[in-house]
Amino acid sequence: MNSTYTKICRNIESTRELAKQFSKLIETQGCFVSLYGEIGAGKTAFVKLVAEFLGVKERVTSPSFVILNEYHTARLPIYHFDLYRLEDEGVKTIVDELREYSEGSQITFVEWAEFSQDEIPFDHIKIKVTYDDNDARIYSFEACGEKSSKIIEGLKQ
Repeated sequence: MNSTYTKICRNIESTRELAKQFSKLIETQGCFVSLYGEIGAGKTAFVKLVAEFLGVKERVTSPSFVILNEYHTARLPIYHFDLYRLEDEGVKTIVDELREYSEGSQITFVEWAEFSQDEIPFDHIKIKVTYDDNDARIYSFEACGEKSSKIIEGLKQ
């Protein structure tokens, strides 16, 4: 069962509300999230808001130049990857790490997941962030697995 959900956020307040709702659904169980979208679409902004609602005290930044940022002040550990600067061989070297970060009670975000070469076969949520002509952000959620489907179904309520 692969569940989907789409939300159009016309301003930062509606994006905050979506992040708050999402954070409540994952705060005790964690999840693995693959983020897709153009530069400036709002991937990192969404991660920052979710992290804020989960209690992260540190400043949340894009891991573009370091590949991975870790935050341990939230209710669950948060791992934030960015695959943009990795070449094909570089992605292959962290596939095992990505699998490790999919297990247990933590939250893992992977920006630029399109560079993962479809090496994320385990249970996860895909979030595609796009924007329309009116500068609204469109968040399209797709569950890939049973655990993720339950989270997406929670967003629909």
